[in-house]
Amino acid sequence: MKVNMLSKKIFALVLIVFASVASAAGPQKQSTPIDRIEVVVNDDVITHRELDVRVASVIRMLQKQKTLLPDKSILERQVLERMITEMLQAQFAKESGLRIDDILLDKTILRIAQQNTFPSVAAFRAKLEQDGTDFKEFREEIRNEMISARLREREVDNKLVISENEVDNFLSNQEHQEGKGEELQLAHIMVVVPEQASADKLQTYRNRALQALAKLRSGAPFSQVAAGFSDAQDALKGGELGWRSADRLPPLFSEPLRKMKPGEVSEVLRSPSGFHIIKLIDRRSKDTPIVVTQTHARHILIKTSELVSENEAKSRLQEIKQRIDKGANFAEQARLLSEDGSAPQGGDLGWLSPGETVPEFENAMDALKVGQVSGLVQSGFGWHLI
Repeated sequence: MKVNMLSKKIFALVLIVFASVASAAGPQKQSTPIDRIEVVVNDDVITHRELDVRVASVIRMLQKQKTLLPDKSILERQVLERMITEMLQAQFAKESGLRIDDILLDKTILRIAQQNTFPSVAAFRAKLEQDGTDFKEFREEIRNEMISARLREREVDNKLVISENEVDNFLSNQEHQEGKGEELQLAHIMVVVPEQASADKLQTYRNRALQALAKLRSGAPFSQVAAGFSDAQDALKGGELGWRSADRLPPLFSEPLRKMKPGEVSEVLRSPSGFHIIKLIDRRSKDTPIVVTQTHARHILIKTSELVSENEAKSRLQEIKQRIDKGANFAEQARLLSEDGSAPQGGDLGWLSPGETVPEFENAMDALKVGQVSGLVQSGFGWHLI
């Protein structure tokens, strides 16, 4: 009985305190909805607000491109999948010490502004905000794209080795292929199929591709269907691939395209990576030979990371340059000290065509005479000596 009486007194005291606090707070304001978690990605989360902000940004972009919008639920799923991929990349980059600091990010945004004919970042920012784009969100999207490019360069490009025999076989096959003098303007929808997908899952992905094809057959614009169904990186840009040389297309695409007329779309095509739908926008002849000036270069790269600052990387490369200026062999220094995948080959990058390297690297390389060593060159990958 004593315990019950004590409990009642405590409960009454709690009610009095709660009432006093509520009274002191005065009239209650309208409650604000609490942001909810959409998905958990390892130790990080994507919230509903973050998804809403990104979807709004994508909608503005599609409207600017005059692309008909897909259903809101489909667009949200597409955007959420891309956000998950970006977050996984960011997590992997952080674990491996890869980062893009604010100084490098600011330089990249300045270059983007200049490429779009804006005199300053401030003018570029004003235009973005006038169009409804949050500049902070834009900065982070550019940072994520730079991280993705670095990851691709480190994890894929540096490990890609093409032998002389493979090159010879490719050139030999080109001699016997049809359509060598033709270029095709294409758009493409891709439904990715994960590795080791079950038969049920495989049918689900196939049905999704068939659903996209049915919408195209019923007259829906290709760009709208691509934005709603495609898993390709260019999905939210209407799936456009631009102009492609006919003799460089995989047989999976080149065979049906040979029989297609501009404006037509293919059936659903199956590859190891998923299901595809191709649209032929236009075709043109490329009989006029194109002359391309290539450059044979070596380079030494010192990367920046969370452990290596910009100044430290620059200082290390400056010491290497001083040794080379005094007669040290460039290739030997590259083999010993370069952090690029070309280091075992003495930094040899082979013959480079225009556009194969980042602009900072290409501009510095093109300014050199044969046998000349560049000054220190900074890019999104670190500091280079060319």
